[in-house]
Amino acid sequence: MAKKMSEKEKMIRGLDYSPLDPRLIWERNRTSRLLKRYNQSTFHEINMRHHLLKKLIHTTGNFWVKPPFYCDYGYNIYFGKEVLLNYGCVLLDVCPIYIGDHTLIGPYTQIYTACHSLDPQKRKKSIEYGKPVVIGQNVWIGGGCIILPGVSIGDNSVIGAGSVVTKDIESNVIAVGNPCKVIKKNEAQACRSYE
Repeated sequence: MAKKMSEKEKMIRGLDYSPLDPRLIWERNRTSRLLKRYNQSTFHEINMRHHLLKKLIHTTGNFWVKPPFYCDYGYNIYFGKEVLLNYGCVLLDVCPIYIGDHTLIGPYTQIYTACHSLDPQKRKKSIEYGKPVVIGQNVWIGGGCIILPGVSIGDNSVIGAGSVVTKDIESNVIAVGNPCKVIKKNEAQACRSYE
């Protein structure tokens, strides 16, 4: 007989789940306590801040996250090498968020994986689901962007400040707006790839 999935397992897989599950509530509270310490730290406490985030985020190398920083769980966030998140970023990580090597994310950017049903009965029952977000390598996301659930952004692309990314963005492009649309190929990157 198949083992019944926990609410956490359902959440991470993007299935309907209850955020009112006691384990998930405990995990969000733990993350909230760690982030409170992180966000109240001073510039000179950089080692302590790095240690706190290492308890939450998966990474393969150096990363910089300027406080304040907010997330739901942390364990669904995966950073490549040399990733920078500027001040005030929010990552709602009910599903995985993958951020590739050498990616720069501007201040007050928000990345959402959490979704609510269009069915009001499900919303009344606090049933949610999620969709993962994937951001490639060497991406630059300008300040104040919003990246919606299920979106992928390809390698070497630039997202203009204030954009709302509702659909996938291909590699090697510059995209801006609400909704975010490709305005041109990133010719500087295309030239480098042929060198």
